[in-house]
Amino acid sequence: MARQSQAQRKQRKEILVKTMNKTKICITTLEYPPDIGGVGESVHRIAQMLVSSGYEVHVAVFRSKQRLVDDGSVRRASCKTTVQDGVFVHRIKSAVRDDTQEIHDFFSDVYLHLKYLHQQYGFDLFHAFFMNETGYVTTLLAKENDLPVINSVRGADLHKHIFNPKNHAQIAWVLENSNWVTFVSQDLQKRANAIAPSVKLKSSVFWNSIAPINFTKLRTPPLISELSGIIIGSSGRFRDKKGIEFLLDACSELSKKIDLTLLLIGNFVEKERKYWQQELKQCSLGSRLRITGITTRQEALAYLPHLDIFAIPSVTDGCPNALLEAMVAGCAIVGTRVDAIGEILEDGVDGLLVNPGSSAELKTALLSLATQPQLRKQLGAAAKTKAQQQLHPSIEHQNWLNVYQEVLQSWEYEKTIIQRLFGSENFSTHQQPTIDYQQKL
Repeated sequence: MARQSQAQRKQRKEILVKTMNKTKICITTLEYPPDIGGVGESVHRIAQMLVSSGYEVHVAVFRSKQRLVDDGSVRRASCKTTVQDGVFVHRIKSAVRDDTQEIHDFFSDVYLHLKYLHQQYGFDLFHAFFMNETGYVTTLLAKENDLPVINSVRGADLHKHIFNPKNHAQIAWVLENSNWVTFVSQDLQKRANAIAPSVKLKSSVFWNSIAPINFTKLRTPPLISELSGIIIGSSGRFRDKKGIEFLLDACSELSKKIDLTLLLIGNFVEKERKYWQQELKQCSLGSRLRITGITTRQEALAYLPHLDIFAIPSVTDGCPNALLEAMVAGCAIVGTRVDAIGEILEDGVDGLLVNPGSSAELKTALLSLATQPQLRKQLGAAAKTKAQQQLHPSIEHQNWLNVYQEVLQSWEYEKTIIQRLFGSENFSTHQQPTIDYQQKL
């Protein structure tokens, strides 16, 4: 263990020497691989893009639910740093001092460790993913240190957590004090504009990307041989926003007309287990419903080429990776008119769209595809082409470079102007000025 620790320290030192003169970015996130989750996958992809573009990238990982322990143990606050594929990954844990670890204690510990990291590395820009967990502490630290901050809205932060009255003022403050805000759907940007109108002047919308996948190299899951009829599939971590109950209803009705199997690739989140147990008990699909349970991403991908139809009946969903994976697999897709699902898919061209929460519309669309193999083939091919052309990583890469360059250049310009107008010692009191520069000059 000692030799491994020394090797890790040596690796970190070598990278620090190489990156001494690079712009240093600190990204804060709920999760990062090997953690499972769409936000973690996106942050990993973006971090690699930034590293390849010459930035020094640090990722600070923390999540409020990790403050809780079940065994009554206590611990000090800690920050463990490793290097993953050229990225400095800092996993922060708050202290556990008593049986009721309060949320403000957790964020206080996180803030201090972020502060210590900034003192050690000297970041040039902060970037927070998922606002109600990471946005406030990240933005506060950035503003206190006269540094620019980007906040990225991913979905549930504005679709769900904004309805908690305790979160509203904090989220509004973060939006107002961000130098730039990114969104993965126009629906999310529209909501942010309603909460903080200034966002209109400092935000952009662009989708996640998907790298090409060679499905021929993936082993066919043994379960496939046990499935009969038209195979309708959906994948992910199933919870309230995914709309799976409407898919269960639609397939239950559809099974009275055609032979089908509904394959759920993944599992239901633990905290909603009782709800979903009831939904499954009331469902009439019986043996025609199969649930894989938690799988690796590679295992989940291996199912996609064997589906006749991929359904994504979300009520809200940001820009789900599951959609992009189904598109690149050439699946015939039925999706809902929400967020990026309804923005990416064009009804009747590369997928079928239905209104969210409508089991009847979902059933009609599924039946249309189930009985028209040529339409399935046509829509699947069009979806794959769109994924290859419009959702390629190079496009997302350029979008992120544009954001970073805009924020850093604008910040330097504003700082220079303010220092000329008011003197460098007053810069911290004018963090986001609203000054007519041309008139002053």
